[in-house]
Amino acid sequence: MTTRILLTTTSYQDTPGPHHELLESQGFEIVRARGPLPEAEMLELVGEFDAFLCGDDAITQSVIEKSQPRLKVISKYGIGLDKIDVEFATTQKIPVLNTPGVNHTTVAEHTFGLLLGITKKIHENGIDVANGKWQAGWKKPVGHEILGSTMGIIGLGRIGKEVATRAKAFGMSVIAYDPYFDEAFAAEHGVTRCETMDEVLTGANVVSLHCFLDENTRGMISTAKIEEMQDGAIVLNCARGELVETDCIATALESGKLGGYGADVLDEEPPAADHKLFSAPNCLITSHIASRTYESVERQALRATHNLINYLNGDSDFIQANRF
Repeated sequence: MTTRILLTTTSYQDTPGPHHELLESQGFEIVRARGPLPEAEMLELVGEFDAFLCGDDAITQSVIEKSQPRLKVISKYGIGLDKIDVEFATTQKIPVLNTPGVNHTTVAEHTFGLLLGITKKIHENGIDVANGKWQAGWKKPVGHEILGSTMGIIGLGRIGKEVATRAKAFGMSVIAYDPYFDEAFAAEHGVTRCETMDEVLTGANVVSLHCFLDENTRGMISTAKIEEMQDGAIVLNCARGELVETDCIATALESGKLGGYGADVLDEEPPAADHKLFSAPNCLITSHIASRTYESVERQALRATHNLINYLNGDSDFIQANRF
């Protein structure tokens, strides 16, 4: 029987590179769909596949149950697993593979792109100039330097560390919280350890989120937490949209309590046309492209494809997120 693969990740499919040839070389039957797919669409598709090569599709318990007994492995193109019911997959002895360590550079660069876009008013001024609104003299927009300000990082993993080193290069002080804090890295790069997330919130001019989404982090930036922050603080989110309470962010931007919000992720993707953050001041949103460069897509796609092929072929060179 021919091995059937459901391929749903769009950036994998849309970006040229050697991952295409590698996947095609295996003689699999490949069924392509345009994700991220909600549960209902996944349920329509699944049932006769040996493996998923997925992005941020909803792979719930119901999806996994309908995929059995044929489904052998789930290979995530990416790192975050919050859209996959990993706990249920583990009970069914279905390995969930992912790709840590492939996109930390590009996400960190994007984080600083958002920060500079907000502080220097690059985005809004660029739009004005393109629309013929060249402002002269005292009417020109006035931005802020980040030199001498404090970057607060919540989640000092691979991406958080890359953000830290870049912040130091810009002349920022860096404070960070992580339950698994890397003391050696902090000592080498001059990062001050915070014992709690609240210590970061009160001490930083810029708060950058780089943690996984789970029951402990969902909605972690709420009105109460925003009140702890310095007036005019900027929040950056290149992790998951659900880490923040959207209404709270919008309200704080409108009041001026927050000086800006830069995000590559939203609580709803794709968002509604009237999403609250689109009309909020000093808010810069990109369409989940932080990890999407030609370089990182190739690294990520090759790792996800090697994970899939190697597991199916009995080769031990794969990265498995769950254990059983």
